[in-house]
Amino acid sequence: MIGSSLWARSILAAIGIAGLLFLTAPLAIVIPMSFSSESVLTFPPSDLSLRWYEAFFGDTRWMDAMRTSAVLALISSIVALGLGGLAAYGLRRSSIGGRGWAEGNFLAPLFAPTIIIAVALYIGLAKVGLLGSFIGLVLAHAILNAPLCVMVLGVAIEEFDLRIEQVAWSLGASWFLTLRKVVLPVLAPSLLTSWIFAFMGSFDEVIVTSFIGGTYQTVPKMMFNQLKIEVDPTITVIATLLTTFTVLALAAVAAIRARLSKFKPFAVAQ
Repeated sequence: MIGSSLWARSILAAIGIAGLLFLTAPLAIVIPMSFSSESVLTFPPSDLSLRWYEAFFGDTRWMDAMRTSAVLALISSIVALGLGGLAAYGLRRSSIGGRGWAEGNFLAPLFAPTIIIAVALYIGLAKVGLLGSFIGLVLAHAILNAPLCVMVLGVAIEEFDLRIEQVAWSLGASWFLTLRKVVLPVLAPSLLTSWIFAFMGSFDEVIVTSFIGGTYQTVPKMMFNQLKIEVDPTITVIATLLTTFTVLALAAVAAIRARLSKFKPFAVAQ
């Protein structure tokens, strides 16, 4: 077995480290470039400076785009969490036929090309008059990220022993009270994880936003538009900030899940 062989474990560890280095190599280039004092992209930078950070935070266009991205991601991730959570709970707790087919449809946006989803949303939102509106953006981002919530919460609900809920019902608790006092506290780590993934997915999204966003500028959309005009070192600053935010978010997910898992109730004995 692989687990019993020191050589096999060493080889697997080496492969894992090599893969990690390959994936993080672009970050090792972009982050130092964001501190360059040059007017063009230079690696390695000849001199370190905060010039481009000052340019980014002093530009009202970037600050407006950052504010739009944050508000859009916050609202759409909450909507996605609500829709995805209800869908995951219904799918896992129901016994109706065709559950697998329905779950496959919920998860389909994860595997479909984003450009096709963007075209479909463009047509759909145009028909209801929401194309180019903020509400349309929120709906589109929620639709894109709800499958992530269905997937993460579906696994958590599957592992959550139904008999714990049944015990609460047998003691007279209503469905709403059981949901509020039993289900949600147990699923809290997975709920938080789903919300963070949905928030990050919305914040980084550019293709759908470019199709339906109209005059609304988010950070990724503005980065894309800026790159079509000129290669500005300010892009490396934004890339560094987004990378830092992603790392901190993932670290928060790991820390919260590790802490809250200590309070996970014991399964009902057989």
